[in-house]
Amino acid sequence: MSAPLTVARSGSEILELLSSMANRHGLIAGATGTGKTVTLRVLAEGFSKMGVPVFMADVKGDLAGLSQPGVKSEKLSERLSTLGIEDWAPQAYPVVLWDVLGVNGHPMRTTISEIGPVLLSRLLNLNDTQAGVLNIVFKAADDAGMLLLDLKDLQAMLVYVGENAQKFTLEYGNISAASIGAIQRSLLALKDSGGEVFFGEPALTIDDLLQTDSSGRGVINILSAEKLLNSPLVYSTLLLWLLSELFEKLPEEGDLAKPKLVFFFDEAHLLFNEAPKALIERIEQVVRLIRSKGVGVYFVSQSPLDIADTVLTQLGNRVQHALRAFTAKDQKAIKATAETFRSDGSMNLQEVIGELAIGEAVVSLLDEKGSPCIAKRAFVVPPQSRLGAITPEERKAVITSSTVYGTYEKSIDRESAYEILTKRINEASQGSLSKETPKGSSEGASESNGSILSGIFGSGAANSGSGKRTRQSPLEAMMVSVARSIGSQIGRSITRGVFGSLTSKGGRR
Repeated sequence: MSAPLTVARSGSEILELLSSMANRHGLIAGATGTGKTVTLRVLAEGFSKMGVPVFMADVKGDLAGLSQPGVKSEKLSERLSTLGIEDWAPQAYPVVLWDVLGVNGHPMRTTISEIGPVLLSRLLNLNDTQAGVLNIVFKAADDAGMLLLDLKDLQAMLVYVGENAQKFTLEYGNISAASIGAIQRSLLALKDSGGEVFFGEPALTIDDLLQTDSSGRGVINILSAEKLLNSPLVYSTLLLWLLSELFEKLPEEGDLAKPKLVFFFDEAHLLFNEAPKALIERIEQVVRLIRSKGVGVYFVSQSPLDIADTVLTQLGNRVQHALRAFTAKDQKAIKATAETFRSDGSMNLQEVIGELAIGEAVVSLLDEKGSPCIAKRAFVVPPQSRLGAITPEERKAVITSSTVYGTYEKSIDRESAYEILTKRINEASQGSLSKETPKGSSEGASESNGSILSGIFGSGAANSGSGKRTRQSPLEAMMVSVARSIGSQIGRSITRGVFGSLTSKGGRR
């Protein structure tokens, strides 16, 4: 078993997080400016020493300082003396920087197919009717073997389904032009907010988040989220997709001596804000089951009440910083928070939570039997890495020295739905132009007035008089696309994951 992670000190008592209990999930809560970020850093450093990779989002722009050794300032020396810590030493940790926009780190991408219709509907803020139409579009693409990789693939599919609404309505359900138009408008807004960069290839390989360095320390993956927070739905959906990918990819492991990965979900209230009940139920399911796959999930939020009750009950390791009571509602929140801790009656937790100093917290961690320990008032130990941002030169050095450098920097635009549909449109147009139709023929007028897109999927694949096909059938198109997607192993069936993303049995998309 790995050495425990020192979180805080309560007098002479050291409060430690056991490695075997680290994947039982946790909560870091407290008002702004009370020390949540420092606690986050301390846990990340401890997990890295333990050999456990970490993923976290940098919402303030200062977590990249984990890559640089700290400085023993006068204030830090005073805190070390107060806590009786004599063996503190500055230390840098292995860090990989990520950025959806590809500016402050390696680009982080996924494909439309991988994120799936459920999460995409939330990302586009669609209503139930529009989400239903989006599901039909995904189903139509699946049945035709069309890969949806980027936004233009989805837009092309929306055009086709819209122009053939009558056909798809009979097969899948009602499709209205208004819903198609609403989805297209939402896609345009998403494109303007960086969606065009996020969706595409090469898509992130989850294994790249599970690395250790040459000395066995876990790599700390940091996602730049300063600009991402300007689009809260994009931020929360991205993290939820990553969590679902881990859930789908990792095998069942049971209780491990230490986690395979610890995932920090900062600004957790954005995940649950106005989330539909069905989505919250799926989040609760993932949080409950992902523990057996060796992943610990730690939510970071201003108040425990920001998190759905069904999820909150799963969080056994808790570090509660100060909550401020300016209103009656705030007082009720503090009372409710205090009641969630196990107490021996030695202190009034409701009063303590309201008067905690910066860097001080009420800490309750799980013991070796998985039971919450008695809550203690304690000071979080100081981190060893730099507190603050890094310079552009330091950031560039961290990026270029990463083991994944060069893997994601250049985008790839391979043949997918948009390219296939465009090719068929061009073929159909050339075929129409080459035909010799008598002037004034009603048949020729019908063909020229009809939508070119009405036949691109092969359902209108006409046969010539000799019986030779002039257009690829749906089955052929599916075989070509699937073969290109998963190599020579044609025949793998496509199934939908816990959040509706596309996964191929036995391996990568």
